[in-house]
Amino acid sequence: MTPGHTITVEQSDRHIRAVHAGHVLAETDRALVLHETGCPARYYIPEADVRMDLLTASDTHTHCPFKGTASYWSLPDAADLVWSYPDPKPDVAAIRNHLCFYEVEVS
Repeated sequence: MTPGHTITVEQSDRHIRAVHAGHVLAETDRALVLHETGCPARYYIPEADVRMDLLTASDTHTHCPFKGTASYWSLPDAADLVWSYPDPKPDVAAIRNHLCFYEVEVS
């Protein structure tokens, strides 16, 4: 971490749904919420609660110096809609096997 930059990962007590074009892509009561300096809270959903059959792996990869290298998934009409960190940095190891969506419904 750099001075002033923090990341925390904790169990969420919220119900999380990821919906795109009327299709539920994921739904869970087991999400993790990641808080990172300068970023909105992001909900990471266990892979078992994601409709992986609707997603296609993308060739896109990005690198975060704090979380590691992200892999992405797409829908036919939404490129790189979902990402995960298959081998996250030790400080955020809890997000392994969890996926994150740009837009989610929180209740």
